Amino acid sequence: MLESLLILSIFLPLLFIIIFKPFQTKTGIKSPPKSYPFIGHYFSIRANGNHLVEWVTKLVLNSPTLTTYIHRPFGQKRVITANPSVVKHILKTNFLTYQKGDVFRASFHDFIGDGIFNVSGDEWKFIRQLSSHEFNTNSLRHFVEDVVDIELNERLIPILANAAANNTIIDLQDILQRFSFDSICKISFGYDPKYLIPSLPQSKFAIAFDDALRTTTERFHNITPWKLKRFLNIGSEKRLKEAVSEIRQFSKKVLNQKKQESSIQTVDLLSRFLCSGHTDENFLTDMVINTILAGRETTSASLTWYFWLLSKNPLVISEIVREINEVKSDARVYDEVKDMVYTHASLCESLRLYPPVPVDSKTALADDILPDGTAVKKGMVVTYSPYAMGRVEEAWGPDWMDFRPERWLKNDETTKKVRFVPKDPYTYSVFQAGPRICLGKDMAFLQMKRLVAGVIGRFDIIPATGDDFEPVMTTLTSKMKGGFPVKIMERR
Repeated sequence: MLESLLILSIFLPLLFIIIFKPFQTKTGIKSPPKSYPFIGHYFSIRANGNHLVEWVTKLVLNSPTLTTYIHRPFGQKRVITANPSVVKHILKTNFLTYQKGDVFRASFHDFIGDGIFNVSGDEWKFIRQLSSHEFNTNSLRHFVEDVVDIELNERLIPILANAAANNTIIDLQDILQRFSFDSICKISFGYDPKYLIPSLPQSKFAIAFDDALRTTTERFHNITPWKLKRFLNIGSEKRLKEAVSEIRQFSKKVLNQKKQESSIQTVDLLSRFLCSGHTDENFLTDMVINTILAGRETTSASLTWYFWLLSKNPLVISEIVREINEVKSDARVYDEVKDMVYTHASLCESLRLYPPVPVDSKTALADDILPDGTAVKKGMVVTYSPYAMGRVEEAWGPDWMDFRPERWLKNDETTKKVRFVPKDPYTYSVFQAGPRICLGKDMAFLQMKRLVAGVIGRFDIIPATGDDFEPVMTTLTSKMKGGFPVKIMERR
């Protein structure tokens, strides 16, 4: 009731200008976007609330410069772009001008604190240097390999084999989230939540993490000012407070246990930071939460869309199976996943179409002019969309809508082998680019390729909803709305 009164008190003076009722198109996207005094594109944003990513994509792709403005309520103006030259400008060329900004930091601070994803300037440089050193060690890479192998062979594959034997339907998205959560918790602070075991149990820590991420992201979309709701401790802000308390208390409990150990094995990231002399409780807790955030949602979402795309492209599956068999016959039990060139290309192609972070934003710290001539004022948010950039015909050709791993491959005249050809990171910005490029990129590919080799080499994954199943991407994250129900069959 109190939330409703707050919304009414804010928008009652605006009712006299509600003269526009958007219509529904066959695609589900309501158009055209019409801006009104004071409330801007509020009605269009509200009407497209269930598919904002697709709506934004349509706007930028219809712009000659691949850049446009969105007018938010109360005079806020935001730049939205899919222009590679603009992306390079904000992520590299003029990097110091485009940072997280106060709005982003305030919105996410309750959840991720002063971790690497929520700081800028000297704070960011310090954490980046520490993290970069640890991520580049061979010992961490071997530890990640061990974690993934155990989770894959002792938990994921037995669950899939059981589903195949009993002809049961499982939600593959849920299974992959559990796989990613177990893996990243072990890698981050040496804790095994045992989220992916046959009983598929609930986990207070995992549920709290989901609640915190969802509610924090909703702060950008809700009309009711979230700071007022937090002050009154009502609704979603009350739930967020409870979830964050659960996450931080548990993280600090694990941290204190490690501090009390007589001999710390430097395998997981938390132990590595402790052994290097960093003992500040808040700093280490923020580090752990940020690492879990980066590793859980992105990997599971990426693999969910990947397996759906494979189910629609049997020829791609055949090539992946052929490559897996070649690696096996070469006396390697796919230890060297770097040799799986076609599989790597297929993952990149899936990420092009369904990036785990479909949009990302920076805030301008000074007035600027973007390379395409767009004017940016100090304090303005500039958002780039990897999802839209994967659909730019000028970059990917008229067949951009096709799932075609071959677009990443080229025949090497010298070796007579097919080699992988990476794309310009400012055209393919799935892992960001420039100084903030994702530190865990190689770790993510290692994890995904090992999982694909283990699963596709043995099982067929068939959507339980039929061949015509067209999943919907949720607005707040890149998850599939309603999950991904599948049947598992042993590969002949």
